[in-house]
Amino acid sequence: MAIYTKGGDKGKTSLFDGLRVDKDSVRVETYGTFDELNANISLAEKFCKSSENKTLLRSVEYKMFYLQGEIATKDTKKFLAESKIITDADTHMLEKVIDKYTSELPPVHNFILPGSSVAGAQLHICRTVCRRAERSFVRLSRTTEFRPELERYINRLSDFLYIVARSEDYEDLVDRVTEKVIQVYSKLRDVRNDE
Repeated sequence: MAIYTKGGDKGKTSLFDGLRVDKDSVRVETYGTFDELNANISLAEKFCKSSENKTLLRSVEYKMFYLQGEIATKDTKKFLAESKIITDADTHMLEKVIDKYTSELPPVHNFILPGSSVAGAQLHICRTVCRRAERSFVRLSRTTEFRPELERYINRLSDFLYIVARSEDYEDLVDRVTEKVIQVYSKLRDVRNDE
């Protein structure tokens, strides 16, 4: 079966509910940017060292399908009847992770570089794409009403990506320091053995 339909050859695309819209509409731009974010989250997850962070990010990847689907539907009732949705429980999960990691990580008193590890750097890319998607969502919200639960989740998502980036950077730092200590210890042991 071909993956192309030729239906978009003239600059139109179909929403979830079948409505045809321009490909450069704010709605398409918004869910398309969240799609870009999801692809970046998938890449970040592959770089993560923490199995907990990998699991968290995979969970968010699935939630992004529901988020994009709701944005890609003009007839919200149709979407709500046919798909899973983002709920406040999803936002609370993000907040729980944010609060836990904030309490565990060293405090930050100034701006930080966007990632000292590969995973951290990629998660900061996710954070910035998320902010861009959120700006597009806010523009769309001026003419389209969305559920408050969706708005809250979107607003919390970039903070979640930021704190997971910090977690990965910290874990990478601990690994590097541990490796240095082991190297120094090994050299000292070798010197003592040679004496």
